Formats: sequence, C-alpha cells, structure tokens
Amino acid sequence: MIAKIGFSLTGRGPLADREAITTLAKRADALGYDSIWVTDRLLIPVQSGSRYPYSPTGAFPLGPDEPWLEALSAVTYLAAITQRIHVGTSVLVIPYRNPVHTAKALATADYLSGGRVILGAGVGWWREEFAALGVPFEDRAARTVEYLRIMKEIWTKPRVAFDGRFARIAEAGGVRPHPARQPHIPIWIGGHSEAALRRTVEVGDGWHPLGLRPPVSLHPPEMAARVRRLRDMAAAAGRDPATITISFKAPLKFQETAVAGRAPLSGSPPEIVEDLQAYMAAGVQHFVLDFSVPTPSEMGDVLERFAAEVRPRVRS
Repeated sequence: MIAKIGFSLTGRGPLADREAITTLAKRADALGYDSIWVTDRLLIPVQSGSRYPYSPTGAFPLGPDEPWLEALSAVTYLAAITQRIHVGTSVLVIPYRNPVHTAKALATADYLSGGRVILGAGVGWWREEFAALGVPFEDRAARTVEYLRIMKEIWTKPRVAFDGRFARIAEAGGVRPHPARQPHIPIWIGGHSEAALRRTVEVGDGWHPLGLRPPVSLHPPEMAARVRRLRDMAAAAGRDPATITISFKAPLKFQETAVAGRAPLSGSPPEIVEDLQAYMAAGVQHFVLDFSVPTPSEMGDVLERFAAEVRPRVRS
C-alpha cells in the first residue's frame, strides 16, 4: 500500500499571496500530491488569555497583522485552479459559521471540482475569537456535532428540516446541487483528545489529529495506541472501524546532519521514509505534512525534493 500524501499550504502570511498559492497548488497537482490543505482563522485577537494547545508556552505563534485567507473561499479557489488534487480544511472551526452557509459553500466547491473536497472539522480553542464573532464558547463541542449533522442533511436529502438545540430549520429546498462525492463530503474530525475520538465515531468519516507539536507528541507508539482506542470505540458503537480514515498532520523538516534525539519526520530522506512507514504501521493512511518553510520559493523546493527523494520509497 502507498500512503496518501498531502501538505499544508496554510493560506497565511507569505503563503496568502495569490501568485504563490496558485503556483504551489498547480505544482503539487502536477507532482502527484494527493491533497492540499488550508487553515482557518477569522480574527487574531491582539490581547488573549487563551492557551494555544500546540505550543509549550501556550502562545499563538503568529502575530495579529499577518494576512490570512478565508478558508472556504480558499478551498473553492484551489479546487478551481487544479485538476486532480483533493483540497481540504485543516481544520475549519465549525461553530464560527452558519451551518447552512458552510454546507452550501462546501457542496458547491465539491460539485464544481468533481468531488475533491475534504472537510477537516474542529471545535475551536480561542475564547477571544469566539467572543469577537458572537459565538458562545462553552457549548462549542455540542454545537459542532449538531452543525455537522445539519450539513450532512443538506448534502444528502432532497430537502432539509431540522429541529435541534442550536438550529431550527423549517422544511426547505434549494439544497441542490449536492456534493459530487457520495454519500457526502468526507468529514475528518480534528483533535487528539478522547473527546475528539468520540466525535469521530459519532459524526466523522475520518480522524485528523495534529502531532509533533509539543506538548502534543503522537510519536508512532502513541499514535498506534490512539488508533486502537478509536477502532475499539467504533466497534462498540456498531461502526465498522475500517470505514474511518486515519490521517496525521505533522511538521516535516529535512536535516542534513545527524541530530541526537531526532524527532520523527525530521532528518535525512531515508530517516523520514522510516518514520512515515512507522506511522503507516500505526494505522495512518493519509499524511498532511507541514513543511515549515517561510517562503513560497522554499516551499516549492521542498515539494520537489519530497516528491523525488521520499515519496517513491514509502511503502507499508
């Protein structure tokens, strides 16, 4: 088996430049990458007491004045300028947007692209951003699950009607065209916690954790244990565990010299191949790699190098 390989374009900072994302997306498409991913931020609060979960200090790594593309618009654009590569959100903060609008925007992008959209979905963590958007923070997890259920209804039924805790929709049409992907756009639930695993079983088609960002590690043995836990939970809920895609998003860095205590996915091409195969043995089927380079030209170079020196050697 050959693992699917995607990469994080982010859509922020220098990689929010129109020419840059256009060039990189088309190059990745031509090189045979399986997916390209954008991140989601609507606002970056200047003053914040919230802790970013993927930083040892809890500080968000980016300043408030960086340009940042809106994720749904970016997905539509990237799908329009490419031919075969899948386009995803990693992750879309589901409570931030009206679920009818989100469902229609994603369905349109998927329909027009011939079924190439993946929804990476998260509950969010930034209390101040929730406040600025007028969305309650405390019920974000329950709101996420309900909104995803609404979106599935819109994507699969000839009409939509919904009576929930956070949204009520009297019977309405206008939900077509449905997504090209059947039965609907895949929903990959972000997060590494037990709660994220429960949401995956409840409403997800895949699990999409971010790892190798201290304090969150998810080295291969830990990843294998979490995959076993997810599959056990799925079986207990009456779901076939094989129907849940296991993905993994993580930074990757080429290093030419040996480093003591080398982290996974950092090092020489043979070392990175070994690490990817270890993750595949742990159950990972689709990688989303963050190449962690600051400029579009460096991103292009890394895309070329990975495609030439790593991808052909990756087998389970």
